[in-house]
Formats: sequence, C-alpha cells, structure tokens
Amino acid sequence: QAQLVESGGGLVQPGGSLRLYCEASGFTLDYYLIGWFRQAPGKEREGVSCITGLVGSTNYVDSAKGRFTISRDNAKNMVYLQMNSLKPEDTAVYFCAAKFMMTTDQVTCVMPRPDRMGYWGEGTLVTVSS
Repeated sequence: QAQLVESGGGLVQPGGSLRLYCEASGFTLDYYLIGWFRQAPGKEREGVSCITGLVGSTNYVDSAKGRFTISRDNAKNMVYLQMNSLKPEDTAVYFCAAKFMMTTDQVTCVMPRPDRMGYWGEGTLVTVSS
C-alpha cells in the first residue's frame, strides 16, 4: 500500500528556514514524480516543486526559485524540501504527492496539476510569522 508521510513543518520567523521531509513507502521512487504542493487558507492547492525519482530532474514555481531546494534519497525513499528566506506568504499546509512516471519521461519535471497526482500525504503546516 502506497503511503506518503510529511514532517518538518512548524513556526518560523520571516527570513528563517525549514526543511520538510516526505517519507514514501509501498513504492519505489525510481518510477515516480514527487511533487510538493501547498494550500493556504482560502486558496487553491498549488504546486511548489517537483523532482523525478530516477533522473532527479527538478522544477520550481517562480515564487520558490532561488529560495527552495528539492532533493531525494532513493536509498531511504525520502524526498526533502529545503526552504530558505521564508516569507509570510509561504504560510500554508505543505503536501507531498506522487505520480507514476516512466523513467524515459523523467528528463524534465513538469509540475503536474494536483488532480493528476496519484498518492498524497496528509500534509504538514508551515507558519511564517514574527
């Protein structure tokens, strides 16, 4: 049974950093695209970053470029999101999600729409406030 579990959220001051963790079980990262999404109160869920499991291609939403870094450790079946220079507008519940992707398609990571993802974690809350 495929499962994703996020952790690492919390309260941080503007300008601070957090590292989010996504532990995958029941499937192998090699054959999946993993995305980080977030949903702020009253807003739609949006993609933040993605990474392809085998090739490691990455992509970021414009607001995350230069501040966030996605990475993975296939041996541990873990995906990480390092978030630096956090802003109040980054406040949201952050979710990791997985979508099957053939290895031949993993040269680029195009951020999928949320409704195209197959598995979801329950999310971890990130609050950026002074």
